[in-house]
Amino acid sequence: MTLNNLVLLRQDPGVLVVQVNRPAALNALNTDTLRELYAVLKDASVDASVRVIVLTGEGEKSFIAGADILEMTGKDNREAVEFSKLGNEVAKLLELMPKPTIAAVNGFALGGGCEMAMACDFIVAADNAVFGQPEVGLGLIPGFGGTFRLMKLVGLARAKDLIFSGRKVKAPEAFQMGLVSQVIPAAEFRSKVMDLAVNVSRNSLPAVVKSKQLMNEFSESVGLNFKVDAESHAFGRLFGSSDQVEGLAAFAAKRKPQFEGI
Repeated sequence: MTLNNLVLLRQDPGVLVVQVNRPAALNALNTDTLRELYAVLKDASVDASVRVIVLTGEGEKSFIAGADILEMTGKDNREAVEFSKLGNEVAKLLELMPKPTIAAVNGFALGGGCEMAMACDFIVAADNAVFGQPEVGLGLIPGFGGTFRLMKLVGLARAKDLIFSGRKVKAPEAFQMGLVSQVIPAAEFRSKVMDLAVNVSRNSLPAVVKSKQLMNEFSESVGLNFKVDAESHAFGRLFGSSDQVEGLAAFAAKRKPQFEGI
């Protein structure tokens, strides 16, 4: 299944662990990683030996630190829309595939990383996990589903607080607001996540699949494809703006951005 070792796989009976493997970049998602992740998840969704999918990150520091900011620098509007659409296709696959998906957040889950976690059926966090949607600090918006999935999980007011402020929240606060289903001590995290995944895998897969399908359908008042398309185009239109250029340049230079856009 793997193409360039940007995604690692480990399979226990019934459980496939899908691990983003760019630890030097805190597992940030570039185009190649997104394509490989999509291919792996697509195969897993129809693999009869896989009953549960666990998404996590390589190493102890980061689940997925976000989209790869350095790769995004210099993209034009069209390229930015395509990048957002690619990320959204991965997230849609996590959300809509029949198999249950668990996000095992073992560190930073920021921007696109938080969005990938939210696309899973539920999130389990190590007690050192950190969540956030800091895109406004780069002159951008969430581009992989954050504008609609976050408010579904934590409510409109809290979602606006997190997105407008760009602030980061630690695992206990994320649990309190309903973003995370449980928090586990980091020392026990890997084993406890596998216990949970194995427990889910032992239940009737047709019953779990039907439950997932119905809950997804019941929670959608506006179609997912409409939301994804609207978000991707809004994300892309910001590329080339003065604030977007300044935001990414400041990130690359490791300085605070000076925004002037209105």
